[in-house]
Amino acid sequence: MKRILVTGGAGFLGSHLCDRLLGDGHEVVCLDNYFTGRKVNVERHLANPRFELLRHDVIDPFKVEVDWIFNLACPASPIHYQHNPIKTTKTSVMGAINCLGLAKRVGARVFQASTSEVYGDPEVHPQAEDYRGHVNPIGPRACYDEGKRCAETLFFDYHRQNRLDIRVVRIFNTYGPRMLADDGRVVSNFVVQALRGEDLTIYGDGTQTRSFCYVSDLVEGFVRFMEDESGYPGPLNLGNPGEFTMLELAEKILAKVGGPSKLVYLPLPQDDPKQRRPDISLAREKLSWEPKVGLDEGLECTIEYFRANGA
Repeated sequence: MKRILVTGGAGFLGSHLCDRLLGDGHEVVCLDNYFTGRKVNVERHLANPRFELLRHDVIDPFKVEVDWIFNLACPASPIHYQHNPIKTTKTSVMGAINCLGLAKRVGARVFQASTSEVYGDPEVHPQAEDYRGHVNPIGPRACYDEGKRCAETLFFDYHRQNRLDIRVVRIFNTYGPRMLADDGRVVSNFVVQALRGEDLTIYGDGTQTRSFCYVSDLVEGFVRFMEDESGYPGPLNLGNPGEFTMLELAEKILAKVGGPSKLVYLPLPQDDPKQRRPDISLAREKLSWEPKVGLDEGLECTIEYFRANGA
């Protein structure tokens, strides 16, 4: 049994990770400022003596005695991370510094939830970990893209300079229960619009692609990487290599939900990637990991969650 800190632990990914770690018998300290996380995501654990909930912002230093640290704290959807772009960059950079400083002090293994956005609007397809990206450093998405790139830099500098035991994962599009209805991500957008009988909003011509990983598959990858004793620090892509256009996704969701919704088209946002698909060869090699949940199965679970929660 380990004592584990999860920053951003009340968020979409963080709460599922807390579930998994508690289910595996660990002690979990969940830290969140509730900007995009919600207490309801973890409240069923409040009576568990192995669970502790702290309301705190990772921008400010914190002290806790732990064996492992998962740093997941940062708004991850364009609507939320562009709401206060300076705060987003501070969360990525200062949050990383605070997690790394704590890990150095207590000798903890520390995990960074990075993102496929470090590849920007890629000129290489699919994206492998050795691709250095095509990022606009002054665009409206840069607060998130460059914040995460800087966090990776900090992690590897602490690894080289202080021999810190790090794990860096680049997360590709992930979906599932507990996504926020208003987060602006394509799966939640389409599902909520369809359930409300509203038209589905497609940006651009709908031919841009994404790869969608169900949340339980991603969390399995997180845990396997932290348990791995090879010392490999990353970066490591985690995502589902199945690639779908926005039109294909919209049509799947409409077929599952039904109703009067139609497709409407709006201009593509600035710097929105035209294609995104992970090369997960390294995750297969290092962790024997690959996704198990197909898009149809995952969408049905996600639709049921939003339906049950009154979307």
